[in-house]
Amino acid sequence: MEEILRTNDMGVIAFASALLRAEDIDCFEFDVHMSVLDGSLGVLPRRLMVARRDAFRARAILRDNDLGHELRDAR
Repeated sequence: MEEILRTNDMGVIAFASALLRAEDIDCFEFDVHMSVLDGSLGVLPRRLMVARRDAFRARAILRDNDLGHELRDAR
């Protein structure tokens, strides 16, 4: 799995996930349940992960939909 974005904005996560799933790219949110530890304040960001083989295409899709500023650098 490769991290493609990290954010505290649940709207961004939902939008990015919907875009990727519409293009048949499986994605998974990490750190969803960490809000229990921070008191549901949204202090700890969630990470959106995709399979390494899908990372390039996923980043291109998110850039094309104005989410390029949210992307994590490719490793």
